[in-house]
Amino acid sequence: MAVPADNSPKASPDGIWSAFVQGDNLVVRKAGDTAIVPLSVDGTAGEFYDPGTLRWSPDSRHIMIYRVRPGYQRRVLRVESSPRDQLQPKLQSQLYPKPGDAIDQERPVLFNVATRRQTVIDDALFPIPYELSAPRWRQDGRSVAFDYVRRGFGQARIVAVDAETGVAHAAVTEDAKTFVYADRRYAHEIGADGREIVWASERDGWNHLYLIDGRTGAVKNRITTGDWVVRDVIAVDDAKRQIVFAASGMNAGEDPYFRHVYRIDFDGRHLTALTPAKADHDTRFSPDGTLYVDTYSRVDLPTVSELHRSSDGALVATVTKGDDSALRAAGFRPPEVFVAKGRDGRTDIWGVVVRPRDYDPRKRYPVIENIYAGPHDSFVPKQYWPFGFHSGGDKVIGMQAQADLGFIVVQIDGMGTANRSKAFHDVAWKNLADSGFPDRIAWHRAMAAKDPSYDIDRVGIYGASAGGQSTLNALLFHGDFYKVGVAYAGCYDNRMDKISWNEQWLGWPVDASYAAASGVDHAAQLTGKLLMIVGEQDSNVDPASTMQVADALIRAGKDFELLVVPGASIASGARAGRSITSRGGSSGFCAGAWR
Repeated sequence: MAVPADNSPKASPDGIWSAFVQGDNLVVRKAGDTAIVPLSVDGTAGEFYDPGTLRWSPDSRHIMIYRVRPGYQRRVLRVESSPRDQLQPKLQSQLYPKPGDAIDQERPVLFNVATRRQTVIDDALFPIPYELSAPRWRQDGRSVAFDYVRRGFGQARIVAVDAETGVAHAAVTEDAKTFVYADRRYAHEIGADGREIVWASERDGWNHLYLIDGRTGAVKNRITTGDWVVRDVIAVDDAKRQIVFAASGMNAGEDPYFRHVYRIDFDGRHLTALTPAKADHDTRFSPDGTLYVDTYSRVDLPTVSELHRSSDGALVATVTKGDDSALRAAGFRPPEVFVAKGRDGRTDIWGVVVRPRDYDPRKRYPVIENIYAGPHDSFVPKQYWPFGFHSGGDKVIGMQAQADLGFIVVQIDGMGTANRSKAFHDVAWKNLADSGFPDRIAWHRAMAAKDPSYDIDRVGIYGASAGGQSTLNALLFHGDFYKVGVAYAGCYDNRMDKISWNEQWLGWPVDASYAAASGVDHAAQLTGKLLMIVGEQDSNVDPASTMQVADALIRAGKDFELLVVPGASIASGARAGRSITSRGGSSGFCAGAWR
């Protein structure tokens, strides 16, 4: 269920007034007084003032709040067949907007408390909003800003509004021919008035930092540049005009996904590397910024934590240093990192290979691919990973445990996933059926050419959620290569899944690209052996998506297996022992399929 907005009175910074919404309108009340002073009279149930967006200016002179026209309240209904507290089934209801749905329309409105002047902000700079952030008042109180993402995700900007005139201007704008990577938007406003903004942009084909003139939206200068990506901004020091950030792909001859930490000046000078070890780094700074703990590892290097001095990166002390000698003595072998060229014959595709503890190179092993190809990130592990668990922790059978049943298990990041170039990422745009399969298959073939034990004629695949969709699509669109699939809680038709994730990659309005990736529309193309697993109470992906695939497969006369787990949800594990992935494990099905 949706959580109601907090409508408790919001006190002004000077403590004189409190503001809240009454009867769909904004009102204020003086401290110690019972009299209500209305600031708006145009609020209605069909266009109400949202108390969750109410923001006072620092000088207590102004309020910005959003007036909202509600969209379509789509609800997913699920029957809980076997509730523990009663005999009869229960009907569960969840607010769940889907692609193409009419969404809430927010309009910023500015109020001068003393004069009662109301200014509805001209929406020319934010005409088709998918999302507006909550208003942010600048420290000097002279302007207020909010983030705008255009529906379809082709544009993002910061809109700033003058507190006295209500005139809006674009402080910075990001346009894309495909999508603006909404999950990785970054902005830091410098000073009390937002005159300068540190802004992350992929406008040159790589994610980099720019210094923007917040009054004109123009680039003052580039801060970072090169064929590598800024992954995260860790700290910004306005006084020193320096940035500490994490990036990957800067070091030649190294895994391009390894995160390293650097410091750089606002003008792009004095780039300083703080984490030289050839590994993936997670770095935490002391509150005063003078020291940092650098924790790093690789899949074949146990975790090391070191204390360093920030000024020059010098090592102060080794905090911990992992030792896996006993683990190796017991038979553990770390995953093998393997790199092969992708579909274009030029781009490196990275993956890992997990072999059985009793691996015999003279034998032939069927292969299982663990797939998650969501465009929002990359997924092949880069840190020390001795037991091969992926997302889901101990509720998911690890890749090593699967390998020990007699398989070679692999995980690959193909084109369409994140943390490489914009062109690498854009392969996913309106193309979710792709899932990087041309790169994955090329990678498999290169691995088989290197390793005679790698049975290229017996390749299975499994995954959950978007990985479940990819698993089904492997058998629908690449059934000549993939022979077995185990798909659980898949979003098999993107029109059935959540609005935010799917419109980000397939755009809006809903068009033919949605149907092109649909497992329902292409069910008749199924080849190979398929097991689908779904939780009856999955709150992440509408369980009806699985049932619609099952229906289409039955209509097409296709054989498949289906496991429905009563009361289970992939999102949270509705009951102890009822998480989807802890029941009917995928590797057992794959093992049976080869016999």
